[in-house]
Amino acid sequence: MIRLFGTRTVSVSTDGQKIQELLTRNVEDVFVKESLEKKLLSGKRLRVKLGFDPTGAKIHLGRAITLRKLKAFQDLGHEIIFIIGDFTAKIGDPSDKLEKRPMLTAEEITKNLATYKKQVGKIIDLKRATFQYNSSWLSKLKFDEICRLAESFSIQQMSARRNFKERFEKGIEVSLREFFYPLMQGYDSVAVGADIEIGGFDQLFNLKAGRIIQKHYGMPEQDILTTNMLLGTDGRKMSTSWGNVINIDDEPSDMFGKVMSLRDDLLQTYFLLCTDMSAEEAGKMGARIEAGENPRDLKLDLAEQIVALYWGAMAAVKARKTFIDTFSLKKIPEEVETISVNPNTTLVDTFLGAEIIKSKTEWRRLVDEGAVFDTSSGVKISNYDEVARGDVTYKIGKKRFVKISVQS
Repeated sequence: MIRLFGTRTVSVSTDGQKIQELLTRNVEDVFVKESLEKKLLSGKRLRVKLGFDPTGAKIHLGRAITLRKLKAFQDLGHEIIFIIGDFTAKIGDPSDKLEKRPMLTAEEITKNLATYKKQVGKIIDLKRATFQYNSSWLSKLKFDEICRLAESFSIQQMSARRNFKERFEKGIEVSLREFFYPLMQGYDSVAVGADIEIGGFDQLFNLKAGRIIQKHYGMPEQDILTTNMLLGTDGRKMSTSWGNVINIDDEPSDMFGKVMSLRDDLLQTYFLLCTDMSAEEAGKMGARIEAGENPRDLKLDLAEQIVALYWGAMAAVKARKTFIDTFSLKKIPEEVETISVNPNTTLVDTFLGAEIIKSKTEWRRLVDEGAVFDTSSGVKISNYDEVARGDVTYKIGKKRFVKISVQS
């Protein structure tokens, strides 16, 4: 069942240079590239789909990469369809998960959705976009239709999925519910008649499921574009559950400070994936550091560019000044205690082991009061399970400073 949403006549650009940039910049893979390139050059207005499950209330820079790619299709004149997975969020996306994701309640989803549309509107033009909730069609499927949908996949196909296979081998439970997720996301492509679907590279199985299910329903198969994945501030995959995220609605000063806390080796990647800087210029960032340029100066420029994208140039300039005035000029005692820890050790375990704090209850109180700072960025620690970063001095309370050294 196809539901048609947009019917306006819009001019579509076939500018070859813009199309090549769309197909290559921050792109991990295109499936099928020849088909998609031919469609883009044809001048036909395509229906481009991107979906997010509201598993959290914030959209971070990693997810913004796909939104920015959706905006690139919009700028060429194509019809973009942004799908809020309020129904699929209940099922839980098993992508790259080595344990079962819990089902969200309707109340949790409603809470997470409070500012979703506003956040998406920081990147795409909502007036020229179709904004849909997949509960509007998935909640209406009757059991016989679900059975028909399930016929599009075999147990063998599902079991061959990498993370499912790993869990089977380790004896970790896989819920039958998790098999339904790619079926439901794939059915979204049937419901909106998608010509193209965008997603992060970790979504490839789900995106290909859309092709299989469209074919199952006798529809043309969508082409797929996957974007590069962004590492978080600590070098691991950016994840809300790990607290290593920079959210697109973080206040300018907080966003600026979080960028300043990045590892030096991530700068080039962030310039490429998170700003409008040309790929050529972004490629030079690593060479500038190797040539001896202070990474801090490049981080200041990076932070200003990122803040400007989401809050405007004036807010970015102000955030830069505030950071320099507040943190770069603030003195840290010359002699501070140093703690050596193993990689991926949490701050709470570090400080408990060194008897800097007496209990996890005290740690939660300090975090809740905003009394723990990463002095390299000026960012307040807000995640109870924040991982300790090497060569960083943390301020705990009003007077205590502790430097962390991570063992190699």
